[in-house]
This record gives sequence, structure tokens and C-alpha cells, in this order.
Amino acid sequence: MKKILILIVTLLSIKTANAQFRTPAQQQILTNEDSLSTGGISNKKTVISGYGSASYQHDFNAQHSVATLDRAVLFVGHKFNDKIAFFSELEIENAIVAGDKADGEIAMEQAFLKFSLSPRQYIVAGLFIPRIGILNENHLPVNFNGVERPLVEQMVIPATWRELGVGFYGSLDNAPLNYCAAIINGLDSKGFEHGTGIRDGRAEGGMANANNLAITAAVQYSLGNIKVQASGYMGGTVGLGHRGADSLGLNSGVFGTPVYLGEADVQYSAGGITGKILGCYISYPEANKVNRAYDNNIASSMYGAYAELGYDWLYPAHKTGQLITFARYEVMDLNASIPAESALDDGTLKQTHLIAGFSYLPIPNVVIKADVRLAHTGDANPALVINPAPNALPYKNNNTFLNIGVGYSF
Repeated sequence: MKKILILIVTLLSIKTANAQFRTPAQQQILTNEDSLSTGGISNKKTVISGYGSASYQHDFNAQHSVATLDRAVLFVGHKFNDKIAFFSELEIENAIVAGDKADGEIAMEQAFLKFSLSPRQYIVAGLFIPRIGILNENHLPVNFNGVERPLVEQMVIPATWRELGVGFYGSLDNAPLNYCAAIINGLDSKGFEHGTGIRDGRAEGGMANANNLAITAAVQYSLGNIKVQASGYMGGTVGLGHRGADSLGLNSGVFGTPVYLGEADVQYSAGGITGKILGCYISYPEANKVNRAYDNNIASSMYGAYAELGYDWLYPAHKTGQLITFARYEVMDLNASIPAESALDDGTLKQTHLIAGFSYLPIPNVVIKADVRLAHTGDANPALVINPAPNALPYKNNNTFLNIGVGYSF
């Protein structure tokens, strides 16, 4: 398996040396949602769009395989006039939410109004996805390499992170710079869990605590074939009233018991070559208070980063589709630093992942994918092992996963 990965990376390096160039705009996928967003449809027009993916994964350590319909998303939007439009996405995860099938989910991924102030400025209000990282706003399966979404943008930056709020977006007239800022509901520290970071503290539009808020902002700058972004988030994590928070020893208020997230990324696209680099860091200074209140063993800091290189072997003859081989290296630690008096160290949360594979797009809106992921983690803390050996198999620091999937957008 390692020899195959080395061969793929070697071929990539040889091929990219003679590559031609193409601008990032030529690689964007146009859907009905994109058409509505850019004003490319007539007034009082309702449009339907969507995307979805299905996957197979084999875990070599566990000798177990899983196949699932990861998600099927239906977009419905409406343009009321030149200034006002509505956007919505309804998502079903893992196909079934009924009876004894508890792994599925039905949720609104987006539901917001867009108010255009000018050709370069607009406001959104409702349930929307803030501009944090690369994946959040570009999560269609045809837009990223790998069957699985980048793990850093699942575990450190929660994937498709949506909240209720108001956002302002714009771009400069005389420079290729986009900017945005938003006020959204804050996170709920009671939902933070050891091993999943802040992701389970999201409300996602469902009875969100409105006593605490968050602010988020991002700046994007394009220079030729390169796009650079920096984004940040700051928000309170205790939505309780003063009395309830005081009884648990927590700081309430709009930004009480705050969490901070910073992110920067660079994307490159020229000819058949694509490249991505992303890094992010989370600081949670008062994690010790939350751990004492809820016993959730959460870290006071977490980080993640990845670098990816891809090449389209069919470029520029796209009449025959696209065949992209890629390699991505990810590193993250959801236990980077912990409050000594209220949490336990967990080496398994310090991870590296090497993913290599291909994506074949016979047409721009359909993709067939396959990859291999080599995972490595630190050692398990015996104090956190509920069922130690010989009752359970010893923990293995290394594992291999085979992923196969399909995806679509329209």
C-alpha cells in the first residue's frame, strides 16, 4: 500500500513539472443555486438544485466495512425581485431517520434571505454558513478531493457549520478583495465532547441559546492563480442566565466563557494543477470551568492543518472529463493543551493522516472517487480506556482505510 502511495506522489511531481496553467474561475461548478446567487435568472423565479454522495469504507484494523448514503440535499430558492432572494437546503444524512435507525438526520442546512445592496454588497439573514475555512462554502462533493471531507475541516472546524444570524458580504471595486462579517448565535459548552472538539456545541438553528452571541469575519484576496484567506470566530459558550451560570461556576453574558478560532488558507489553481494549504487554531481559556461544570474533559486548545496537491491528467481536453489524482497530508490535535486540574490527556487525539487517490468526473457535476487513508495517532491513556485488554483488543496506533464513493450536484 505504501509503495502505491509513493508511486502516485512521484507521478504527480513528474507530471506537474510540465503542466500548463488555468485560472481558478475555470474550475468552478455552476449549479442552479449558483445561478440564483449570481443573479443569473429572471425575477420571480423559483429554482431547484441539490447535491449528494454515497460511500463505502473498509477499516483494515477492525476488518469491517460500511456503506451509506452520506447525504442527499435538496435546494429550493426563489428570486422575489432584483434585490431580494431566498435560499434553502434540506439535508438527509445516512438515508433513514425512523424506528431503530438512529444514525440518520434530517436538518435544514441553510434557510436565509439575501438582500442585495449593490452589485458588490449584500446582507444575509437567517440560517447560513459563515465563511470559515475552505470547505464550509465549497462542500459539494464535486468540489473537493477525497471521498471523505478533509478531517481537519470536520473535527477542528466543524463541516457545514451553520448558525442563525445576520451577515454582511462585499468586495472592493478597485482590488480583488472580498470581505464579510457576521453576528450569529453562540455555541453551547454543555454539548462539547471529548474527542469532537466544539462541533457538538452547535445549535444549527434548533432552539439556539440567544443569551450568548458570536462574531465572525473573513477576508479573501485573489492574486492571479492564488487565493488567500484569513477568517476568525469569537463567541460565548454559555447561554444560561446569570443565576444558572453562577450556580455552575461559569461566566455568562454575550461573550461569556469565550472560544476563539483563527484560520488561514491558500488555494492555487493553474493548468491541471491544484493546491491547498490550511491551518487553524482554537483557544478555549476557560475550559477548566466547563469541565468542572459538565465533566466533558474538553481541551483548552486544539489545532489542525493540511496540505494537498492534485493534478488533472485529462487537462486541457475536458471534453473527455477530468481525472484528478491527489495526495493530502493532515495533522491535528484536539487535545493540544488541557487544564491540568480538570481534564485527562488523550494521545489518540493527536493524529496524522495521509490520503491519496483519484476523482473522475465524466461531466462537471458527477464524480467517482476512491482513496486510501493511512492514519496514525498517539498512545491511548489507560485512564480513559473503559474496556482494557484482554477484554478488548489492544489499541493500535496505525490504521488503514479504503474509501470508494460517488457524488453529484445540479
